[in-house]
Amino acid sequence: MKLKKLLTADAPLQDVEVRGWVRTLRASKEVCFIELNDGSCFASLQLVADRTVENFAELSHIGTGACIKAVGNLIDSPAKGQRWELHVKELTVVGNADPSYPLQKKRHSFEYLRTIAHLRPRSNTFGAVFRLRNALSYAVHQFFQQRDFLYVHTPIITASDCEGAGELFRVTTLDPANPPKTAGHIDWQKDFFGARTGLTVSGQLQGELFATAFSDIYTFGPTFRAENSNTSRHASEFWMIEPEIAFANLADDCQLAEDFLRFLVKYALEHCAEDLQFFNDRIEKGLLDKLTALADATFSTMTYSEAIEQLKNSGQNFEFPVEWGLDLQSEHERYLCEQVVNGPLFVTDYPKEIKAFYMRANE
Repeated sequence: MKLKKLLTADAPLQDVEVRGWVRTLRASKEVCFIELNDGSCFASLQLVADRTVENFAELSHIGTGACIKAVGNLIDSPAKGQRWELHVKELTVVGNADPSYPLQKKRHSFEYLRTIAHLRPRSNTFGAVFRLRNALSYAVHQFFQQRDFLYVHTPIITASDCEGAGELFRVTTLDPANPPKTAGHIDWQKDFFGARTGLTVSGQLQGELFATAFSDIYTFGPTFRAENSNTSRHASEFWMIEPEIAFANLADDCQLAEDFLRFLVKYALEHCAEDLQFFNDRIEKGLLDKLTALADATFSTMTYSEAIEQLKNSGQNFEFPVEWGLDLQSEHERYLCEQVVNGPLFVTDYPKEIKAFYMRANE
């Protein structure tokens, strides 16, 4: 039985089988305490084995990280901070761990975890991250499917650059040391697809086409950007969500975005409480307060011209200049959200010169 289900049991259970990996082990001559985690939730389950277990003498040699299977009774735990523990009847070592197993019971830096990438999914941080990603991915589909949106799979390898900024990672089967050339230039017609191709930067083009046939669609898949920007807002690979709605106006678009964000935040708070508590305690203090406030926040709207006026009258010394006709930077957006409206904000009616050619102009 998965620990996620077991730890929320309403009553003691008999002859329960659990499987997982050892986080810690404490052994004496009479009893052995094992902290077991199977990845299904943040919390671990304490296993208590005494001399009635047939292979008790071997238990003290189980290493941290070992894979084990245990059968026993789930009983009330006298220990502080946990409701249940498993009184072991049988324990099998599926695979022991080497004494040099690097994930010990202490806090490891991200830099160190990067050196043991094959084991870092077992760490608290990565476990919480990927459980949260799993839950949010499910919630994305749930949100759109409940609203009768069609899920569209768009190409990962493409000949089009939807963003038009030359940020594609190139895909080719040509020999980089000796590519075929015509008039001194690489002859892409001799490549696998007969043209220059790359990894997708957006599924927007295909999404817009599908919206003219299915009305409401969304894409959700891997996206790649060859941007050498080392900031928290840039990633070379990420998963992007792109809804397209037909027969809608700007207000409908804003409402969909508001409903979507609110739905995901509430879903995370409801279904990922333990993992979010870990992030709040160890990664970002005050995160839970921010998410709780966001779940019930009022979403404000102002025009681009109003935003520029607010910024110019702020008295702030921004790093980037504030002028009508220039795009808003992160520092401008943060000031508007945090100091002006104290919440989420939609900025509308941008000058068409700083937006893509396909953006719809005001009537």
